[in-house]
Amino acid sequence: MGIRLIQEELCTGCGVCVISCPMDVIKLDEERRKAIVQYIRDCQCCYMCERDCPEDIIYVTPDRERRIPLAW
Repeated sequence: MGIRLIQEELCTGCGVCVISCPMDVIKLDEERRKAIVQYIRDCQCCYMCERDCPEDIIYVTPDRERRIPLAW
């Protein structure tokens, strides 16, 4: 649940998604000037980053991600 994809190759580094995220999930990588997901578990699936992104490169989904536990 939450941010499924940020197309980094198309990101212009404008920072609009960072500003619009109320949970501080997205951060701007200073070296590459690209948006990255910093705290995926804190995403509340509000769609604000997806809606506000001027490049339309963020995809948010309400589907829960089912992770398969690895054997020890």
